[in-house]
Amino acid sequence: MSGIFSRNPTNRLNLITGKVLPMRLPLEPYKIKMVEPIQLLPREERERLLREAGFNVFKIPAAAVFIDLLTDSGTPAMSEHQWAALLQGDEAYAQSRSFFRFQETVRSITGFPHVIPTHQGRAAEHILFTVLVKSGDVVPNNIHFDTTRANVEYLGATALDCVIDDAYDPYREHPFKGNMDVAKLQQAIRTYGRERIPLVMLTITNNSGGGQPVSMENIRQVSRICREYRIPLFFDAARFAENSYFIQQREAGYQNKSIPQIVREMFSYVDGCTMSAKKDALVNIGGFLALRDEGLAQRIKELLVLKEGFPTYGGLSGRDMEAMATGLQEVLQESYLKHRVEQVAYLGGLLQERGLPVLKPFGGHAIYLDARAMVPHIPQSQFPGQAIVVALYREGGIRAVEIGSLMFARRTDSGNWEFPRMELVRLAIPRRVYTVSHLAFVAETLETIRRRSSRLKGFRIRYEPEFLRHFTVELEELA
Repeated sequence: MSGIFSRNPTNRLNLITGKVLPMRLPLEPYKIKMVEPIQLLPREERERLLREAGFNVFKIPAAAVFIDLLTDSGTPAMSEHQWAALLQGDEAYAQSRSFFRFQETVRSITGFPHVIPTHQGRAAEHILFTVLVKSGDVVPNNIHFDTTRANVEYLGATALDCVIDDAYDPYREHPFKGNMDVAKLQQAIRTYGRERIPLVMLTITNNSGGGQPVSMENIRQVSRICREYRIPLFFDAARFAENSYFIQQREAGYQNKSIPQIVREMFSYVDGCTMSAKKDALVNIGGFLALRDEGLAQRIKELLVLKEGFPTYGGLSGRDMEAMATGLQEVLQESYLKHRVEQVAYLGGLLQERGLPVLKPFGGHAIYLDARAMVPHIPQSQFPGQAIVVALYREGGIRAVEIGSLMFARRTDSGNWEFPRMELVRLAIPRRVYTVSHLAFVAETLETIRRRSSRLKGFRIRYEPEFLRHFTVELEELA
């Protein structure tokens, strides 16, 4: 590898707008107080682990991973204030003071009166959909992520993606590629009828589409349609703060508004949200449902008692709720969000400089590689994104995740494959965890892989489950 600091530091991309400007490193608004050792295992050991895992990096022990970009979910470094909050956790089974602090924090941020804790985001999705969705229903979204889609389909309903067409062009420069196409939404309502659409969701930011934000104007338009047809509108709010920062930076009329003001306006247009607190609440476990409708909240709480726990703990300890409350306050700090977005864009700029095909513009939590452009010789039926994921671990001990055919392709009744429109590899950056030198190593590793990309091989499935295939699938490498 040539070494990151040997390159000319000029002609970098602006970390927010994508315009070419002189180099600027993302400056951390924190200092390091505690460290965790990591090690790069020998290549032969990495090769052995890949084979034992059936070439599924989810099954590789974390201790054997050098830089872990598998997900930004549950992987942040908590702050000193969050660690201090843990010691204040009230572990009473019912009505703990930690719940009331957590509840008040969520209410103050979102404006929703009813706050229901769950152990993580997919639990919130499962409970909401179990109460509202039945077999034969249709749930529109900009693009459903994996657990959201699986929870809808598990109930016999259809998860319908209604994102704008620009979202499917990896190189199209659009400031809000996460926007829902309102014409597609209206067509869905006319086609299926209001009675078959129990709710509409907007995923902010839009993970499956490259971590792309949704504009305030689009949220307003979707809200107007949903209210016209009396259809509840919910956010998948896992990255609501990152979405609000993009609105502040990119949408006219919001440059002089604070992040809390933008967040409050976003939530004013919807009826509720599911939240994986493992993302923008900066914690390692936790989630919640928040909503306006008291009757719906009561139905959800009744199911919560059966599935998650008492309504004032929902599968969480008091210390977890204390950490969530503190994290939800910290994530609204502009200095944090500025660094978060700039760090992600910095990695994107390094990769683009090296000729890697990256999705544009850069999103809020991850950089996405266009796998089909990088390995055009591998057909979708042989999972080109997974070939890159495997190569990343082989070459540099780096763990990433495929967001393409392995995650989303499905077999039709005739036995043929139905493939997604994009084949992506996501490099998700954990919050407050890695430094510039880690990102430089990732960029150099991918440059090496790009130079040898014609040698990469595809895969076939040896074992797969019925739902969420990518978590537990086992593969064989093709000759």
